[in-house]
Amino acid sequence: MADLNIPNLNIKSDKYIFKKKLNLRRKSKKRLFTESFFLFILSFLLIFINYLIPNKNLLLQNLPSTLNKSFLLLIDLFSYLFEILLVIFIFVSSFTALILILGSFNRLFKVYKRKSKQIAYK
Repeated sequence: MADLNIPNLNIKSDKYIFKKKLNLRRKSKKRLFTESFFLFILSFLLIFINYLIPNKNLLLQNLPSTLNKSFLLLIDLFSYLFEILLVIFIFVSSFTALILILGSFNRLFKVYKRKSKQIAYK
């Protein structure tokens, strides 16, 4: 009787599991200021890194041709990948067929050997 697990009906549903853990208070002015300052520094860091990239105009002008070449290379990659997968399938299927043929000959040999022994005993 002590091993019975009686369910506790007073457990609240887990529908709002994180409801009490939300921080609904407003952020202080000091925290808002520090966050905005970090955002400002991060934006200037990104602008500076962008400034350090050489030949931006040339890169932007060559973008359409680069995209076209990369798309053609991607198509070639998939066509070669298809051919490679076909060759792998040919090798695997040939090896599997060889194993199946050897297994069938082995089974036929065992069946023939068993019948010949039974005939010898009679």
